[in-house]
Amino acid sequence: MKSSKLTRREAKELFRAATVNGRMDDNKIRAAFQQLAEKKPRGYVAIMAHMQRLVKLDIAKRTATIESPVELTPETRKDLEAKLASSYGPNLILNYKLNPSLIGGLRIQVGSDVYDGSVRARLNAIEAAA
Repeated sequence: MKSSKLTRREAKELFRAATVNGRMDDNKIRAAFQQLAEKKPRGYVAIMAHMQRLVKLDIAKRTATIESPVELTPETRKDLEAKLASSYGPNLILNYKLNPSLIGGLRIQVGSDVYDGSVRARLNAIEAAA
């Protein structure tokens, strides 16, 4: 379902109202959804769908997925956390995953930003260039 500019604008306004100091407040988001469901204004389904998309994007922006071929040492994790916090803010949710197919190096994804320093990525780049 396509949403009009008006429904997107209303969803953004509701989403902004549910943020505190630039961070999404779960209780305010829940209350906004409940209020929409109770009042059922015109186009409320599209507004809810767009708000859900905004919530997912916000969560993705605050979540870092760190993939490595072996378990990282506590010192390495602490260094990574400090570097990511300086770039993306202190309230980042960190997910560590083991991915042996990387062969070596790390692959870090924060929202739509992907930093791939793995051996697998370099081998793929060499293969594509050949």
